[in-house]
Amino acid sequence: MTLSQYIEEIKDKKIAVVGIGISNTPLIKLLAGKGCRVTACDRRNREALGTAAEELESLGAELKLGDGYLDGLDADVIFRTPGMRPDLPQIAEAVSRGAVLTSEMEAFFEVCPCEIIAVTGSDGKTTTTTLISELLKAQGFTVHLGGNIGTPLLCRADEMSPDDFAVVELSSFQLMTMKKSPRIAVVTNVAPNHLDIHRDMDEYVDAKRNVFRNQGPDGLAVFNLDNDITRGFADEAGGKVAFFSRREPVGNGVYCKDGVIYDVRDGRAEPVLETGGIKIPGVHNIENYMAAYAAVRDIVTAETLRSVAGSFGGVEHRIELVRELKGVRYYNDSIASSPSRTTAGLRSFTQKVILIAGGKDKGVPFDSLGPEIIEHVKKLVLTGLTADKIRSAVENAPGYSGEPEIFTVPDFRDAVIKASKLAEEGDIVILSPACTSFDRFRNFEERGNFFKEIVKGLE
Repeated sequence: MTLSQYIEEIKDKKIAVVGIGISNTPLIKLLAGKGCRVTACDRRNREALGTAAEELESLGAELKLGDGYLDGLDADVIFRTPGMRPDLPQIAEAVSRGAVLTSEMEAFFEVCPCEIIAVTGSDGKTTTTTLISELLKAQGFTVHLGGNIGTPLLCRADEMSPDDFAVVELSSFQLMTMKKSPRIAVVTNVAPNHLDIHRDMDEYVDAKRNVFRNQGPDGLAVFNLDNDITRGFADEAGGKVAFFSRREPVGNGVYCKDGVIYDVRDGRAEPVLETGGIKIPGVHNIENYMAAYAAVRDIVTAETLRSVAGSFGGVEHRIELVRELKGVRYYNDSIASSPSRTTAGLRSFTQKVILIAGGKDKGVPFDSLGPEIIEHVKKLVLTGLTADKIRSAVENAPGYSGEPEIFTVPDFRDAVIKASKLAEEGDIVILSPACTSFDRFRNFEERGNFFKEIVKGLE
């Protein structure tokens, strides 16, 4: 089915798009521009939406805004925004009356004319998704990168050709109602995350399964052998399975030993990349490269892998070097919205760092982070709603005897300035919050950009 055919199918139906955000705004414009009856629903009021409200109305969309934006939801087709639970009472009631619940990404899976490669996981999925895209582009393919990574793809489906690749990052929220799986799927790892929205860990894990649950015999699922949950997924896969591992050899897939990454096929291991040739720092990025190559090794050569590894400088907000000032290096790792992601960031350096952490609580315990901070952090600056919880996790961790010294600074800008004043020549200052940004910022990008703005203004 093409995008035009899909729109024609729903053109005469009542359509509700819930959430006027990054992924849904282009969708609203597309549908309204094609003459569809669209109601755009959002909790924000007209003032908060700004000029977007007038723009959408000028295209013919009806707006339903404010606290009661879901009341009396009357639609034949409902596009939900990522992050919104599909079982909200108003949505569930509409579905019980016959409404079809979908999303921009689910519709894209229906109409995409080319091969889709999808990546999910608790940590590393954005970098792994980007690496797959970079590898394919370096091999000469046209690649469309999107999904949870920030670029809506549905509106661009008609621009794609069958020989292209669509490489998408999928969150657990996007996957909750996904009924199709791509032929090639990657799960980087699964650890507690987003438990402020998911009912429990079981629901979160089950959402991740949807990335490979509906694969056929020709499907390829790439799993992390070093993660207990993803290792267990292998028994559930309907197609072929390839593992990647940093700890042990694999029967089929990619593994690392003594600083060399090996590609294993039919029991034979061939060296393809020395880890010293990877430009971006951190053992977790070795894992990201292994996951990416395991997904495309039948398409991309080892020579291309080595070329990309030596030139790719990383993704913004992921251990991103902002500047060096007076011998102090400042890194932006705003993407680190979970303890496990911050742990990976801390382990990327061979010296103790000055860490800025804290943000909005999403129901994930910080117990595991405490020992990591003791081992890897020289000074700890805490800010945001979770400052006290992280402090408690460190102070109650085994072996804590007052080091690192902990500072609580409520204001974000003041916290960054405090970290800079604590730093001496040769130190590393890193923003790696272990929490979401929603106590103060719209998203981790805004948080990271504000951090960079502050750091670039230091004298």
